[in-house]
Amino acid sequence: MSALTYVTADAPFTDSGNTAWVLAAAALVLFMTPGLALFYGGMVRTKSVLNMMMMSFITMGTVGTVWILWGYSETFGPDLGGGLLGNPFTHFGLSGVLDQIYGFVPADAAKGTAAAGGIPATAFVAFQVVFAIIAVALVSGAIADRAKFSTWTIFTVIWATLVYFPAAHWVFAFNGYAAETGGWIANKAEGLFLGGAGAYDFAGGTAIHINAGAAGLALALVIGKRVGFRRDPMRPHNLTLVMIGAGILWFGWFGFNAGSALGAGVQAAGVWVNTLAATATAMLGWLLTEKLRDGHATSLGAASGVVAGLVAITPACATVSPVGALVVGLLAGVGCALAVGLKFRFGFDDSLDVVGVHLVGGLIGTVLIGLLATKGSPTGAAGLDVNEGLLYGGGASQLLAQVEGALSVLVFSFVVTYAIGLVLHKTIGFRISKEDEVGGIDLAEHAETGYDFGSLGGSRTGALAGHTASAPATPAGPAASTPSAEKAPKEEASA
Repeated sequence: MSALTYVTADAPFTDSGNTAWVLAAAALVLFMTPGLALFYGGMVRTKSVLNMMMMSFITMGTVGTVWILWGYSETFGPDLGGGLLGNPFTHFGLSGVLDQIYGFVPADAAKGTAAAGGIPATAFVAFQVVFAIIAVALVSGAIADRAKFSTWTIFTVIWATLVYFPAAHWVFAFNGYAAETGGWIANKAEGLFLGGAGAYDFAGGTAIHINAGAAGLALALVIGKRVGFRRDPMRPHNLTLVMIGAGILWFGWFGFNAGSALGAGVQAAGVWVNTLAATATAMLGWLLTEKLRDGHATSLGAASGVVAGLVAITPACATVSPVGALVVGLLAGVGCALAVGLKFRFGFDDSLDVVGVHLVGGLIGTVLIGLLATKGSPTGAAGLDVNEGLLYGGGASQLLAQVEGALSVLVFSFVVTYAIGLVLHKTIGFRISKEDEVGGIDLAEHAETGYDFGSLGGSRTGALAGHTASAPATPAGPAASTPSAEKAPKEEASA
């Protein structure tokens, strides 16, 4: 720490290293949404790939906009009561935020500690918005192939406002950081709902993954099954895209988890290691389950195992040891590999296994904290307090807090999402027609196809996505009539 820092430590100042890491982590997490688009896009059939990718991309536009207007304030603004919701108007349009510094710790002469710099509030705004964006995008995988793009776009704004922002306030808003009073799940204090849960969720196992998984289940039930579900082959059309997407997600997830330390130090470094450890064993666990059950270890299984491990370690990455992270990952890999078959047993069409991976993986990671939390974790190594889990002699109190937090988000998200989806479905319609679904949602909703096999050359004004441009009018007569649209390319049997 420089001499200048000591001289000006009587006023809040920023730590440039921590600020740089938080901004870099925010960029990594934003990159995860295009990664998710590739991951989801490869798992659908050829006639749905562009729509699937657009459902992720549009969230960057809609959620990014409403976050600046009211989302940040609703999540991290002054609590309206009980730790249930931030005031959406206090920081509307980021009013009163740009010149603030969060996390500054003044010097303590009695303890002999120097002042510690914080980060600009805008860096915190940037880091949290990318979480909101991908949380909404995750839901789309449950309703692949059959949702109206216009209705989905409206849904992203409503769901973010009524479900994600409140849940994120519960889980991510800590007392005294961005506002005096935070959310009821993250904190335990008088005046909070149920006295506060005091649950651990370092990077979003509840607010993001359980939330998105429960929402995906609700929408899948509202919209109904795809045409041909359990009858027609619906295999991934491009596993190369899936593998690339999984790699991008793994890469970005280091920013997702380690960035949640909001600083570059011991805790962030330990979280990085735990994130790697859990993802490694989750991939191995999924592949082993596949091999024993089906006789083959598949690339789709490897990619899915990676995501399952990342999901499960998200809440636990700061409060379990590296060995604990290996356990979390292994149980998530095996558990999620088995859970993806639940949709066939219970008859709901969760197209891309949002329930089996994100809901189940989020539950596994969140609940295991109550068993595996230890002072020998990144948080303990950073000198911060940790309530140890049941297996480390800490009793059942933390386990009960984890279950309370997980179930609260699950029930809240499912009920409110079901209501939102039902209202939209009954008013403007949430599902495309059967004919459009069979013919291909890409062509019906976007007038494009992902693969134009019928045209190997041409210009910008030539054939595009199954449509041909109209011939210009000539002086001798009216404009030439537009030829009828060509049929979309026939899908391969494996699509």
